[in-house]
Amino acid sequence: MQILKEKQSLKNQIQALKRQGLSIGFVPTMGALHQGHISLIEKALASCDKVVVSIFVNPTQFDNPEDLKKYPRTLEEDVERIGKLGEDVIIFSPAADEIYGKEILSEEFSFDGLENEMEGKFRAGHFNGVGTVVKKLFEMVEPDKAYFGEKDYQQLQIIKKLVEKQDLNIEIIGCPIDREVSGLARSSRNERLSESQRQSASVIYQILLQVKEDFGTKSATELTHWVTERFKEEADLDLEYFEIANADTLKTVQNRIEGEKYRAFIAAYSGDIRLIDNIALN
Repeated sequence: MQILKEKQSLKNQIQALKRQGLSIGFVPTMGALHQGHISLIEKALASCDKVVVSIFVNPTQFDNPEDLKKYPRTLEEDVERIGKLGEDVIIFSPAADEIYGKEILSEEFSFDGLENEMEGKFRAGHFNGVGTVVKKLFEMVEPDKAYFGEKDYQQLQIIKKLVEKQDLNIEIIGCPIDREVSGLARSSRNERLSESQRQSASVIYQILLQVKEDFGTKSATELTHWVTERFKEEADLDLEYFEIANADTLKTVQNRIEGEKYRAFIAAYSGDIRLIDNIALN
């Protein structure tokens, strides 16, 4: 396992690997690794010769400075966890100026409207920040395949659109949500939850399962009303949004169309900790 901090060192290493004809997988993370991240790395190792794991808390995708400040940073523990996966992993852990230079600014992107739905309505500039850092990392790593979890499903769709619009020769692979025993979707932010908050937050998945069960017999409007009322029963959770959307366009469902795929999405707060989750409905 190698640990690199400078982009030129990374590029040199990637070029050497490519000269050997080796395939490169890429798992971008913001650190505070959990089993969900490890499962992504394991999937990448199963189909690529070498895997680059970036650990970089990207400042441009935080619309809330306090959230950026509180985001968990556990580099030593992260390196130890990755080290158990073998010698075919390269960790890239740069400083912000190594990625951005002197000015930490986002590019402006159009993702054909994907950026305006759900998260885009509540997190100003978030997907410009995501697009900026992922584009820069893709240029440095030049991966054959890149792996993203479906917990951030909207982000996954946006990365696919980024690759399409930038004409990048990278296969984007979405991986199923990894969950705790309670059903709570694994997230680095979960480490900030108290034990009681963690227990309360598990209801998010239970609500999504009920929505999935009822989707065939109830309308999106009825289900949205039910979810809104159900969250009012949860003293420890505040619903930010619930949406049933087309899985490809992310447009909110008005009327179901036979043959199209749909997902349900939730964003909620436990105290000041923001949690998101989603589920395929068909």
